[in-house]
Amino acid sequence: MIIGVRRLKIRWWPLLTARPGRWDDDFAGLLRRIAQRFARAEPRRRVGKFIQGLLADLPRKNCWTIAEWAGEATADGMQHLLERAKWNADEVRDDLREYVVDHLAPSRWCNSSTRRAM
Repeated sequence: MIIGVRRLKIRWWPLLTARPGRWDDDFAGLLRRIAQRFARAEPRRRVGKFIQGLLADLPRKNCWTIAEWAGEATADGMQHLLERAKWNADEVRDDLREYVVDHLAPSRWCNSSTRRAM
């Protein structure tokens, strides 16, 4: 049985804050997992900033606000990442989903057979 996250009102924030000292290590591991999906180094480096910008407490989230938050002078790099950079979005999605199931889903929601089905 596949459990849709949208149907469950899961509060992920306590799961993320339960180990605040490990956030940097966990995030670096996630970026290593998806790095192979990007053809060039520039988008590979920028995707980490982009994801952190999406998770940041910004009033609006678009390429300009995320680029400013990341300390970039213009939004060109973020726009390039989303529009023209060569990367496999389906494989990144699959990697992220696998990461969430492996690291964030409590065992009471997913047993090993359910995780494989996801």
